[in-house]
Amino acid sequence: MEISVFGGGAWGRALAFAFGEKNEVKIISRRDLNEPLKKLNDALISKGSAPIEQVDLETGLKASLYVVAISVQHLREWFQNASLPKNAKVLIASKGIEVLNKAFVSEIAKDFIEPNHLCFLAGPSFAAEIIQGLPCALVIHSNNQALALEFANKTPSFIRAYAQQDIIGGEIAGAYKNVIAIAGGVCDGLKLGNSAKASLLSRGLVEMQRFGAFFGGKTETFLGLSGAGDLFLTANSILSRNYRVGLGLAQNKPLEVVLEELGEVAEGVKTTNAIVEIAKKYGIYTPIASELALLLKGKSVLESMNDLIRRA
Repeated sequence: MEISVFGGGAWGRALAFAFGEKNEVKIISRRDLNEPLKKLNDALISKGSAPIEQVDLETGLKASLYVVAISVQHLREWFQNASLPKNAKVLIASKGIEVLNKAFVSEIAKDFIEPNHLCFLAGPSFAAEIIQGLPCALVIHSNNQALALEFANKTPSFIRAYAQQDIIGGEIAGAYKNVIAIAGGVCDGLKLGNSAKASLLSRGLVEMQRFGAFFGGKTETFLGLSGAGDLFLTANSILSRNYRVGLGLAQNKPLEVVLEELGEVAEGVKTTNAIVEIAKKYGIYTPIASELALLLKGKSVLESMNDLIRRA
């Protein structure tokens, strides 16, 4: 099976490697991936799999399945320029909320792809661990369970992929956990202790579920891999970009400096503002996201975290 992966960042390369175990994978990116792909291809070839090939957009559009790993803030523009067939079978691996239009990923995608041909990836995973072939369990959310299972069956031996239908719950969980992960990094950076961290994460999970329930997300989604699983991973590991943003803020570094040092996209920063604005519009109580938004705008980190712990 030919699969095209769009996006040459760490996540896109990791997914290309994962799908490359059983399939012929092409990757499409504006950056030159010759060097980053070398080690991945050596590993694939050693397993008897075909190497990942970087191709142009025209060639990439000839695949049977498509995986999209593009930053959420650029996703709409990407769809406009890529001109994927309306009936393309697409798995979107992007997590976040579009700030400009306050739109969820599924709302963006359905403007360009038939809803019944869309799947959304969720669950706890790090690119760095996937390229090492370390085991993980993920969820593919879709209204089309046959298509979700088709993508699931293309995943490698070290990934257990489940098919579920709760699209809105899965994507809100995937976006919101990045927000809580920033707060988790701040908590650890300030050395507030395990009890405070546990309080923060448990209340963060409740907040995620409350926000998601307003839009129809199911409780079990937030208590499973897509919600709690992804949250506990992302809010506790240095491998998480959003967690590292929190660590930087705990050192009283300006946000601009933290992001410059990170050198990668941390979706949680912009997602925080989007969530707060959506919550205000609909009257949803989001104390952690609201306090974090103030912190990102320059509020004292210690004052903000103290207020956050009390309010959460």
